[in-house]
Amino acid sequence: MSTSGRAQPTAPLTIRYGDDPSQFAELHLPTGVDLAPVVVVIHGGFWLDTYGIELATPLAADLARAGHAGYAIEYRRVGNGGGWPQTFDDVAAAIDALAGPDAPTDRIDLDRVVAVGHSAGGHLATWAAARPGLPAGAPGAGPAVELIGAVSQAGVVDLVAGARDGLGGGAVVALMGASPADQPDRYELASAFERLPLGVPVSLVHGRRDDIVPISQSERYVDAARRAGDDVELRVLPDAGHFEVIDPADDAWATCRAEIDRLLASR
Repeated sequence: MSTSGRAQPTAPLTIRYGDDPSQFAELHLPTGVDLAPVVVVIHGGFWLDTYGIELATPLAADLARAGHAGYAIEYRRVGNGGGWPQTFDDVAAAIDALAGPDAPTDRIDLDRVVAVGHSAGGHLATWAAARPGLPAGAPGAGPAVELIGAVSQAGVVDLVAGARDGLGGGAVVALMGASPADQPDRYELASAFERLPLGVPVSLVHGRRDDIVPISQSERYVDAARRAGDDVELRVLPDAGHFEVIDPADDAWATCRAEIDRLLASR
């Protein structure tokens, strides 16, 4: 069936990629699709343990209804064992688990995997797309599953600027365990902005009225990515704030899903 149709998702399959309670993911498979492309859904919440996978689950289920395999991942966050490098290790391990023994590899197309992430999840989605370019030994290096693109929903895609601007009440510095001045090498490995060019297409969807993550985050990234030669697009939503992009009933999410479809159609 076409991924533009509507399918009924199966009950989510839980895939564990570690022993910590936060090291798991939920795979929502569409019915009637023999080999589905995968969309990794990474929730936001400024990397804090206050927020969790429940923000990603409705999007993963909606993607399954559109014929994709929606893969909502959980990870250790600041306050429950996360931060640098644990959060990054977890996101990488969760994605690589798609190729592992617990995943239904006969039902998912590992050559067509993209990530979509909101806010802090937008940072992690773009960082995950940059994994093939990480130096050996770095957190997330040597991916078993490589993304063919990423969609950032109001993402914190420039960690250095986010730290400078005090986004989330200092959430970036809390994630990284240090300021960019004190640990510049960490930021060079952890921020997609510092990893440009990524070599895969990235789409950024951002509300003009966002007062939590300023649209300058996406604008700055797009300018730098274009100068670096990357394939990058910015979709500005004039009337949207920060959260409309994760509401399955909102047109803002429809824009995000259209960008996901565009990236998947490239393969």
